[in-house]
This record gives sequence, structure tokens and C-alpha cells, in this order.
Amino acid sequence: MGSVVRDPHVSRRVVTVPNAISLLRLALVPVFAVLIVQGSDGWALLVLALSGFTDWLDGVVARRLDQVSELGQVLDPAADRLFIVVTLVALAWRDIVPLWLLALIVGRDVLLLLLLPGLSRHGYGPLPVNFVGKAATFALLYAFPLLLLAEAPGALGTWASVLGWAFAWWGVGMYWYSGGMYLRQTSQLVGRGRATA
Repeated sequence: MGSVVRDPHVSRRVVTVPNAISLLRLALVPVFAVLIVQGSDGWALLVLALSGFTDWLDGVVARRLDQVSELGQVLDPAADRLFIVVTLVALAWRDIVPLWLLALIVGRDVLLLLLLPGLSRHGYGPLPVNFVGKAATFALLYAFPLLLLAEAPGALGTWASVLGWAFAWWGVGMYWYSGGMYLRQTSQLVGRGRATA
């Protein structure tokens, strides 16, 4: 059976500052959903900005305080993906983004979920987040507040729309590119597992 060699710098601690920050980001998901449904765009923008900041902050804190944990390596990307999906659904519900953008992003996440049983059968857990995937997440978390701000009238809305769609396309492209990287990595791991079986 294959297994990923555990990094000695990654702890099994549950109660850490970065994990608390990731949990805060998870707690903000329903808050954002309620605000966007109620049409409280100003507050929704603030929550989106805070979410993006916490996504950056938990990684910095984990490295600075030497609190990188196995739970954090799962919790952080899970919080990111949940926030991205809920935000997209809310923005699509408001007709701020088209449904095909939602389908593109959710489709990639569904594809990665389908890889988990194969990895698990060969003794591997979820793959670690790669740099391209993290950059894609950052781009999308920048895109959403800008696309929401694009609803504002005048030049502000126009510039927010241009920048928001630029970040969205950049994010989607990297999101799928990183998905291809995960597919290749899964194929290599599963192939290695079969060879040693």
C-alpha cells in the first residue's frame, strides 16, 4: 500500500490559531449568503473582503508560529472551496454572474472529489494544495467582491467589472490547470500503487 511520507513540520494538533482563522472563514459563509440574499451588498462586500484576508492570514500565521497542522491542510482548502461555491451560487442567484461560470468552477471540484476513492484505495489521503490551485483561489476571491461592486453605477462599476472579470478568467484558467496537475499526480500515485501491489 502506498502512503504519503508525513512532513515532520506538520503537526497533528487541532487547536491552533490558523485553524481558528479557517473556522472563522467557514462561519462567514452563511453570513455572506444571508447578506447577499437580503441585498445588503455593502456588508456582503465587507464579509467577502474579510474572507479573502483570513485566507491569506491563516497561511502566514501557520508558518510564522510553526502551527502547520494536518487538520489545517484539509480545513483551509475546504473552507476556500465552500466559500467559493456559496459565493458563486449567491451571485448567480442575483444574476451577477452567469450559470456557466458556476458550472465551470463546481465541475472542477466535482472532478477532484471523484479522485478521492481511487487515492483512498491505494492508501493516500487528499492531495496537498499546489501553488497554482492556491493562486487560483486568491484570484477568484478577488474576483467576487469586484463583480459584486460592478453593480455600482458609473465609472466605479465599470472598472470593477473589468477587473472582476479579469480576475475571474485568470482564476478559472488556473483552477482548471491545477485540476490537471492533480489528475496527473493521482494517476502517478495510483500507477505506483498498482506496480507495487
